[in-house]
Amino acid sequence: MKCENLDVWKRSSNLCVDIYKYFKSLKDYSFKDQITRSSLLIPSNIAEGFERISDKETIRFIDISKGSIAELKTQIFIGIKIGYISKNVGLSWIDELNEISKMLSSLIKKTKF
Repeated sequence: MKCENLDVWKRSSNLCVDIYKYFKSLKDYSFKDQITRSSLLIPSNIAEGFERISDKETIRFIDISKGSIAELKTQIFIGIKIGYISKNVGLSWIDELNEISKMLSSLIKKTKF
């Protein structure tokens, strides 16, 4: 199976693109770099996991993606509090991340069996 066929990869890639576009003109390069990197790691690690030979390695990279979700959610909450992200946008991203996380958990369960 190719990662490009997975809905979870598509959704996480689309969210990454949205985040990159949202912060295109942000002058705080440190924050912008951190939040865009976190968003990029989610689909990137899904892709890397699906190129691995063993299920154990695949699960490890999916789990790393879940860790990047937690990191990104933290950055979004902070971004809302410091005024870099509108509350509506930030909360919609959080909702999407929660759905992506559930999808990844399901994928891990399917890969284990």
